[in-house]
Amino acid sequence: MSTDRLSDRLAGHQPLVLGLFRIVLGLLFASEGAATLFGVLGRKASPTGDWPFWYAGVIELVCGVLVLLGVATRGAAFLSSGAMAFAYFTEHQQDGLFPLQNGGLAPALFCWGFLLLVFFGPGSLNLPGLLRRGDASSAPTPGQAR
Repeated sequence: MSTDRLSDRLAGHQPLVLGLFRIVLGLLFASEGAATLFGVLGRKASPTGDWPFWYAGVIELVCGVLVLLGVATRGAAFLSSGAMAFAYFTEHQQDGLFPLQNGGLAPALFCWGFLLLVFFGPGSLNLPGLLRRGDASSAPTPGQAR
């Protein structure tokens, strides 16, 4: 199989794979927020209003759910990417330059993953698209009575 044919076959699946990437990234981010806010998944809850951790937890939970569902994806991803860049540079960078040195691997990956979604959008399997498709299938065809 030539690389051109392989590229064409893979390109046809880009919206689905991007949608799956968005769902997984949103789920992982929302779970970070839930752990921070509610003390689940083996983590102690951050006290309400504790700067910056409690606020980061709110952003992680809310934006994670929005990204997971594909609702306002670009805006939620932009805010999430910025929050993770802030976390990396304020909490991790002081302990070393590279994420493996300073424990900032998760914020770095989240930051770049969300930045990808800012530019590429939600892909397929997003709630607004699924709702539109559902409305289109129940809508009458032109000339058909309701």
